[in-house]
Amino acid sequence: MARYIGRHGTKRLAKAALVAAVPPLMLKTAANPGGLPIEVFDKIRLGSIADRSQLYKDLASGPFFGFNRPGAKISQGMIDWFWMQGMQAGHKNTLDCIKAFSETDFTGDLKQFDVPTLIIHGDDDQIVPIGAAGLASSKLVKNSTLKVYAGAPHGLTAAHKEKLNADLLSFLASSR
Repeated sequence: MARYIGRHGTKRLAKAALVAAVPPLMLKTAANPGGLPIEVFDKIRLGSIADRSQLYKDLASGPFFGFNRPGAKISQGMIDWFWMQGMQAGHKNTLDCIKAFSETDFTGDLKQFDVPTLIIHGDDDQIVPIGAAGLASSKLVKNSTLKVYAGAPHGLTAAHKEKLNADLLSFLASSR
């Protein structure tokens, strides 16, 4: 969404939403000291090369859905669903995706937003930390509303789907 608006503008859009999204920039740089070190992404790349099947199982059973948190209600179905999606994707494509989501700077794209924008992010997102993403995006996007889901992981689209769907429908129906 961010790159689309940055390239094509909003003349064909009435509203936008960023849900657990990576913008503005995940990578720690001199200009983005709150980002994550490149070593974090290198470790993901190495995991993908060494045994991507296990990487997807480890991500899903741990930080992606927050199943590594004390008291988490683990869903084997969600773990299997995440793993299956990862394994159906091309290996080179998923490897290239790591670079794209970690190193692409969407700051300029976010500054092009001029429609009402809903930004939803979990405050326990261990994959895309809220400070580097949701909070930073909300400061760059004019006319945005930030909704923070308490305790929500990166996989909030599955873990909090009822709340997310209700919030999206409410936002779409609103005059704002």
